[in-house]
Amino acid sequence: MTMRSYLDFEKPVAELEAKVEELRQLGAKGDAVSIGDELTRLEAKAQRALVELYTTLTPWQKTQVARHQQRPHFHNYISGLVEDFTPLAGDRKFADDEAIQAGFGRFRGRSVCVMGQEKGSDTEGRLRHNFGMARPEGYRKAARLMELADRFGLPVIALVDTAGAFPGIDAEERGQAEAIARSTEACLALGVPNVAVIVGEGGSGGAVALATANRVLMLEHSIYTVASPEASASILWRDSARRQDAAQNMKITAQDLLKFGIIDTIIPEPAGGAHRDPSATIMATGDAIEKALKSFDGQTPDAIRAARAEKFLAMGRRI
Repeated sequence: MTMRSYLDFEKPVAELEAKVEELRQLGAKGDAVSIGDELTRLEAKAQRALVELYTTLTPWQKTQVARHQQRPHFHNYISGLVEDFTPLAGDRKFADDEAIQAGFGRFRGRSVCVMGQEKGSDTEGRLRHNFGMARPEGYRKAARLMELADRFGLPVIALVDTAGAFPGIDAEERGQAEAIARSTEACLALGVPNVAVIVGEGGSGGAVALATANRVLMLEHSIYTVASPEASASILWRDSARRQDAAQNMKITAQDLLKFGIIDTIIPEPAGGAHRDPSATIMATGDAIEKALKSFDGQTPDAIRAARAEKFLAMGRRI
């Protein structure tokens, strides 16, 4: 079993669960003292504490949950939801970018194109995938696959999890902004339905490049923002330590964004966040994607494009 990693604000829960584990160890050793009732009581208390904590998370605490290292990543969703996944690589211009993974497979009986950012699950993987921050070739790869999916009438699913596009000099030299714009344009031009899910962080244009979709879904404790709370605090107050203030004022949570019409659906997470029960989270995400895709069955390409355009044009009208 993977050792559970606790966030700072989860300390009360961590202490209770440590006591639960101690009692389980005693029981496993055949201790003569009856600990069954005490174990049940402590388990219930720990679960109540966890539920109460996660129903009152602040935007900054949600940011920490969205970045949790044990949260399900792109490859977990592919393993759990997509059969016969065949990844494709390269942008046909410069190179392959491993921060964005993309390919074709079957999702619950449908042939689909699936793409998304992969952050990596260990040090080696994080370095290889550049922590999910794509260079221009990643967005050009995404645009290439979207155009291919459109040609063959395949829906597009995007799983978004990035702090933002890579801001390095090499990325800027190769046209980072133009690549993001082209990917966003490819999303808007699709005559097939596209569904995006913010599964962790949805950061800036790096997220929008894949999430300009007919339906934008968001996990309960994910965030979706124009800039990270740290970056926003540095810009607004020249003090990144005020990240909690920035997170509070930026309205980056799923609950706020649903009110503003930026996203369409909130996908509930297990008590304690997606990292507590990745399998349940992945299945719930699959159900939400399936429902979203079914709503476009029988619609013409022109109707799908028009609905997507109207969705984004209407966003500022209700604020």
